[in-house]
Amino acid sequence: MAQTVLDLLQTEGTYAKVCAPMVRYSKLNFRQLVRSYDVDLCFTPMIIADSFIKSSKARNNEFSTNSQDTPLIVQFASNNHEDFVNATQYVVPHADGVDLNCGCPQRWAIKDGYGCALLSKPEVMFSCVRQLRNNVQSNDFTVSVKVRLLSDIEKTISLCQQLEKCGVSFVTVHARTATQKHEPIDVQALRILKENLHIPIIANGDVRSLADADKLYEETLCNGVMSARGLLKNPALFSGAHVTPTSCIEDWICMKHNHFMTFLHHLVFMCDKLLTSQEKDHLNSLSTGLEILDFLEEKFNIQSSCRSYFVNLNKGSKYEEETEDEQH
Repeated sequence: MAQTVLDLLQTEGTYAKVCAPMVRYSKLNFRQLVRSYDVDLCFTPMIIADSFIKSSKARNNEFSTNSQDTPLIVQFASNNHEDFVNATQYVVPHADGVDLNCGCPQRWAIKDGYGCALLSKPEVMFSCVRQLRNNVQSNDFTVSVKVRLLSDIEKTISLCQQLEKCGVSFVTVHARTATQKHEPIDVQALRILKENLHIPIIANGDVRSLADADKLYEETLCNGVMSARGLLKNPALFSGAHVTPTSCIEDWICMKHNHFMTFLHHLVFMCDKLLTSQEKDHLNSLSTGLEILDFLEEKFNIQSSCRSYFVNLNKGSKYEEETEDEQH
């Protein structure tokens, strides 16, 4: 029997290794890649619940999965419980849980009442969790919330305790406030939260290596450790690799890709520490899949058997133009 999300987060003496929700980037192909390098749990990109409900095109573009893509948490951005509940109904048969994004600091999200905007409207957060709990009865299907720290640790504790009372399965805490960008994360705040909650906590922030993840776990005893940019730059991070191994690049190019720019952007991230600035600029300038494949084969001595996948993977293709407008 497969492990549930809560099984993963409640395993004594260790922590779950988690791929963060990343707009445009934590889609199916990337989730499959990182799972093969010791990631235990993946989040989808943040999906706007309102659009997801109204448009089958948005649903097809924003959410895809398969039988190996598990355990999986679908993250929604919503500013009311109706949209959150209705969007969830579409994914219950295909996912292991849903997450409410209350941590996105981008201006457009806050303007529309999403992400960090909900930190100042906790009653909306509580309503989303309660109503979803009333509509989805499965004990194994998790309902979680991703938050940032409030300016006062006591207020953060109170918020998370209220979420716990509402029936949230776990919380993910980005250990910075909404206004902080590059400041070091507040490890002490994570430790205090862990001591004051009875539900699992996933720690998020500043995880760029397995050593970073191990240290964060040791210092906080959080049940999971999440990485975002660190995994983009090294999808094998949680396996202990210090830079992206060639095998990881080979795995990426042997997947079938439909979106040229996403395929290329991932490669540029992965090769960040493997290429010179001039080589990165050159890679970024390539406009066809075959050109990229030729570059990688020459640079890393990769002998790909997947050339047929790249014949129609080009910048500005019809598919590329159609999907670009759907990105949030």
